[in-house]
Amino acid sequence: MCRNVSKYTLLFLFLALCGFIFLLRNIHTVENWNCHTISALYQLQSRIQSSFLPVNLPTFHHNRTFCAHLGQKPTPEDELEERYLLDSITWPGPPPRSSPPALRQTSDPVHSLFAVLPTQGGREWHVDDQLEALVQMHDFQGRPKRYGGDFILARLHSPELGAGVAGKVLDHKNGFYSAMFPLLWVGSAQIEITLVHSSEAVAVLRRLREERPDRVFFKSLFRLGFLSETTVCNMCLPPEQPLCNYTDLYTGEPWYCYKPKMLSCDSRINHAKAGYQKHLITNKEALLFQSGVNIKVPIHASGPDRIDVLPPRKEVEVESSSVKPEPIKLAPSGYYYEDSWRPLSGITMRQFNESSAVTQCLKNKVINMYGDSTVRQWFEYLITLVPGLREFNLNSPKNVGPFMAVDSTHNILLKYRCHGPPIRFSTVMASELRYVSNELDGLSGGPNTVVVLSIWAHFSTFPVEVYIRRLRHVRRSLVRLLDRAPGTMVVIRSGNLQALDPEVSLYNSDWYSLQLDEVLRSMFKGLNVLLVDAWEMSLAHHLPHALHPPPVIVKNMIDTLLSYVCPDKTKRQLT
Repeated sequence: MCRNVSKYTLLFLFLALCGFIFLLRNIHTVENWNCHTISALYQLQSRIQSSFLPVNLPTFHHNRTFCAHLGQKPTPEDELEERYLLDSITWPGPPPRSSPPALRQTSDPVHSLFAVLPTQGGREWHVDDQLEALVQMHDFQGRPKRYGGDFILARLHSPELGAGVAGKVLDHKNGFYSAMFPLLWVGSAQIEITLVHSSEAVAVLRRLREERPDRVFFKSLFRLGFLSETTVCNMCLPPEQPLCNYTDLYTGEPWYCYKPKMLSCDSRINHAKAGYQKHLITNKEALLFQSGVNIKVPIHASGPDRIDVLPPRKEVEVESSSVKPEPIKLAPSGYYYEDSWRPLSGITMRQFNESSAVTQCLKNKVINMYGDSTVRQWFEYLITLVPGLREFNLNSPKNVGPFMAVDSTHNILLKYRCHGPPIRFSTVMASELRYVSNELDGLSGGPNTVVVLSIWAHFSTFPVEVYIRRLRHVRRSLVRLLDRAPGTMVVIRSGNLQALDPEVSLYNSDWYSLQLDEVLRSMFKGLNVLLVDAWEMSLAHHLPHALHPPPVIVKNMIDTLLSYVCPDKTKRQLT
């Protein structure tokens, strides 16, 4: 038995020695195998942790912004324009207080009221007159407000006629507001005044915009072999740890991610919205954002809120009438009648009710759409409307893109690509992140090229300077495009109103959109571009506000776009 044991012992020693020699001769292979094993284990651990734990978020310090002055240094002319634009959107606020006001001291739509002011010639209104309603704001205790800054919307409409027009609200900064409307149709017209946010709520929104550009945050996946990490990204990040700098080489548009611990910055795979910051405001401030209390609540009239509009006055009466306010300041871009949009800018509006008419209009055209999901909605509408437009499978993620549709019979090419970061889509491959300015510089352009832009919805959480900088780059590229190809048509879709609740208000409030919309209009004024006024088209319509408007509004937007592309000079606009 001892002999057998010694024999086995010698055998085991021999095998161990062979294994040791094998290990020495293949040490590098084993090391690589160990590395892959560790990487696989680390990847599994990271996936498990990311499934249950939130991404570590940076800490933003109050009274300090990391966003506004990043990017290329502006020229003196750019700085002058920026100051002008910021001054033009200055919003009056409540008087300074040592502590935030109590809810009972803030604007209450239920206690507030408006009254229709009579005309100078009596209580008759005619087409081409101007209607004015005076709004007086009160707080929750029923006391009149003594300062302005409330965000109020006004609309004149007629459900019976399918008519509607946006009103202009003038803040007298003493608790009174004037809502003014042009009278554009014969028949009934009803005034609708809505408090979107109190002046106290707007003050909170303004502070969030300047101090918390991180309230929507982003992430990127980094991967090399079996090893992967996810880090927080944004246009501006507190320098708490090493950063990966993805600033665009051509425009200087900044974008950063925190550097992964075990991977290089070159291993970034994608970009995605990571989530929304919570607990941004105090419990006392949260009372300023209550659905059905002080977010988009109607203000009632102290008397009649409806008038009857008569046909236009005779020429003699017009000459003898008193001087009217300047119509340019109050004239809307258009109005609805029988649920159809009628522009007031001189364009002849056409109705494209048949897919064959759309096909004929777009024949031999290349339509390039760039921007957020509100213009992607146009792409989706067109490929649904026109059977001949077949979407080409680019294996792009749903709702992200890029997308392309082709009608080879009629030589139509329709394309959509989202704008560069910040973009709040689910997941965009890093290789597909393109800035609109760079895309425009790559276009040949020409009389058969149409460019459609919609850039607004994803910039609401950043200081306005960030939006100004982005539009400045786009504008420069458009100037270059129109210089080398003057026949190129450029159409810009403005922002629109949307449904608001206490949470959405802190990120995507209509007040943010209004401020960006005014900047957009100012920056492209005088340039050879055309506007589809989605703001007024959503405000004037009777359907509820939505980030992606309902089909009837989208149809009117598309009809406006196609009326630009294929103008009909033989018809006069209906009046």
